[in-house]
Amino acid sequence: MRTFALAGNPNCGKTTLFNALTGSSAHVGNWPGVTVDKREGVYKGAGENVAIVDLPGIYSLSPYTPEEVISRNYILDEKPDGIINIVDATNLERNLYLTTQILECDVPVIIALNMMDEVKKSGDKIDVKAIEKTLGVPVVEISALRKTGIKELMQRAVSMPKQRKGETVLKDALHKQLETACAYYEAEGVASPLFHAVKLLENDEIEVKRKGADKVLKSAAADVDMEAVIADERYKYISGSLAGAKVKAQKDVLTKSDKIDKVLTHRVWAIPIFIVILFFIFHLTFSENLFYLNGFTEGQAWMPSLVELGLATEEDGPNNFGVEILAIFYDGAVFSPGVILTNFLNLFLDHISDGVVTLMGNGGAAEWATGLVGDGILGGIFAVLGFLPQILVLFLFFSILEDTGYMARIAFVLDRIFRRFGLSGRAFMPMIMGFGCSVPAAINTRTLADEKERTATIRVIPFFSCGAKLPILTAVAGGIVMAFGVGNADVITFCMYLLGICTAVVCVLLMRNTTLKGETPPFIMELPTYHAPSFKNLMLHLWDKTKHFVKKAFTIIFASTIIIWLFSHLSWDWHYLPDEEMQNSIIASVGMLLQPVFTPLGFGSQLGQFGWVFAVAAITGLIAKENVIATFTTLSICIMAYAGEGTEEGVEELAGIIQLITADAGISQREFVAALIAFIAFNMTTIPCFAACATAKAELAKGKFKWTLLFWLAVSYIVSAMVYTIGAYIWPLAIWFVVIALVVTFIVLRNIGKFDIMKIFKRRKSK
Repeated sequence: MRTFALAGNPNCGKTTLFNALTGSSAHVGNWPGVTVDKREGVYKGAGENVAIVDLPGIYSLSPYTPEEVISRNYILDEKPDGIINIVDATNLERNLYLTTQILECDVPVIIALNMMDEVKKSGDKIDVKAIEKTLGVPVVEISALRKTGIKELMQRAVSMPKQRKGETVLKDALHKQLETACAYYEAEGVASPLFHAVKLLENDEIEVKRKGADKVLKSAAADVDMEAVIADERYKYISGSLAGAKVKAQKDVLTKSDKIDKVLTHRVWAIPIFIVILFFIFHLTFSENLFYLNGFTEGQAWMPSLVELGLATEEDGPNNFGVEILAIFYDGAVFSPGVILTNFLNLFLDHISDGVVTLMGNGGAAEWATGLVGDGILGGIFAVLGFLPQILVLFLFFSILEDTGYMARIAFVLDRIFRRFGLSGRAFMPMIMGFGCSVPAAINTRTLADEKERTATIRVIPFFSCGAKLPILTAVAGGIVMAFGVGNADVITFCMYLLGICTAVVCVLLMRNTTLKGETPPFIMELPTYHAPSFKNLMLHLWDKTKHFVKKAFTIIFASTIIIWLFSHLSWDWHYLPDEEMQNSIIASVGMLLQPVFTPLGFGSQLGQFGWVFAVAAITGLIAKENVIATFTTLSICIMAYAGEGTEEGVEELAGIIQLITADAGISQREFVAALIAFIAFNMTTIPCFAACATAKAELAKGKFKWTLLFWLAVSYIVSAMVYTIGAYIWPLAIWFVVIALVVTFIVLRNIGKFDIMKIFKRRKSK
């Protein structure tokens, strides 16, 4: 089977083309020795199966980033049957810089001029035949998004000759130098001697290390800065020989993207617009009062609930199946799309769980077996799966923002702000990926050239709450609203996301002015034109997310719920305990031992005899954040039974626990709400799941990981303590203000050289 590699700049449409070519045959792994994604698939429309390898998006084949090294090594060492070079036709000149380097390799090349639909829409014209004749390789017009030209592209690709000699656009200007360097590599028997010769002249660090190369470089390049000369020659060729290939329709006329950018990238309004967009995303995902049609609080409500209509009761819920369906969409207010989908799935899962428990009971199953399956396994797994619709809705919105080109603009806008904190706008891209998952987000920091910037970025990525933390936010926020009738779940969730972002910014500011102080690297990126996202690509993204989430639910969470249930029903002498005696179980005693540690955060000793469940949930969340709600669900049934209360489903379980603890511990509503929000803050900012920790360890420099673990613990403890103490009592705000002022003063004095601990110590020692 023949193999073709896709190579191109970031944002050139390479991923869209890969998805269009491979569809469901695509799979993701890691490149050997590194944790950068390796995407492979099979194209089946060329009369024969063709393997497609998606190389990382790069701007050149110089070894400055891991992505560039991977692409370079694959082309030179793996010797694919051809390279499909994707070129963004709307940014032709910039994209062709990489093309001129690929053409220097002894590999068949075909150029895919992508986004030609955008070029034609703007009225511009590109002479494809002229480019093909000038470069000497096939050139095909395509639109990966619209799936046009793809069949012709692959037909011409498979019909290319299997051998090709590398050509360079530098031969006229650097003929003698290249001749000398090429002779050296040909004598060494190195494949693609022209490519290596050019890189040697550029003072490429890999080539210079080759034995004998330094002598060749001295004789060929003398003292001239050949890297600058070669870059200049490439751009001269592109702007000269290929200048007439693209004809602009009209000059000095704003495109549609330019007009949109005048608003969305405005110096003043860009950030407020972004915050408003984020709020509407969270509102459409989490709100149980769509567009606040029924007022902002229950006291303002003017639409009747199902109970008030006589269609449901407080104890038993809806009266019949028809009303259950109605309750998916409405209960005193119209629900948001995210809540509707969640209600639908939970109704389905509830009926499955009830059916299984009923069948086991009718079949004479033992009490412990029914409890293990119904309350332990199904209860824990279904509690987590119940939040899958909202995770997918949120992920869908973020994917739309990314695919339309808006997220690239936000990185550009935030560069102005981030630069003041010691980060470039490029660092925003892996941070925003953290909303999906911290693992690929940490991997994406490899695009950052500065090690200190990479370390700071990796440390704050977990503060951008991933999909696994979403059930914690949604369940606890919903529990607060349901238990106390205050606030809106979507507003609480939105504010907690903003808290995570603000915490990240503050921590970066501290690190880049103290332990990780350094120069801020320049940030250069192309802004892709706005375009409608591909429905198929969006669905593929959601399918990948669903597979990942369901796989975790039926592996890590499945095992965790069984362990939690067992230890909540076993005493230290290994006797089985019914739900009513759970306070004597192993997990209860361990939780009570840990409970005082969380007292400064609000969910410790002050919550009384049932408060230990929060400590256990926080600890199990270190394995997988989904375990937090799975733990609550598994333990809440036992706690309610112990207290002689009935049990509910989903968020109602947490609301019941909140009400029970409030009455039992005798704490005020305000104090407990502050404690619950602090609990969310702790789980958002503390040590992430095991998978994220393993990735961070692999990406960080040696010796940095242990300090990163300590950093996560310290930040989560401090942030949660601030949220609780200020929210519950207000007066500690003055103390926190003084502490912050002292820290800022220390940093300022340290940076201007007025306060240096080591100097003071040495001065005293000398005296």
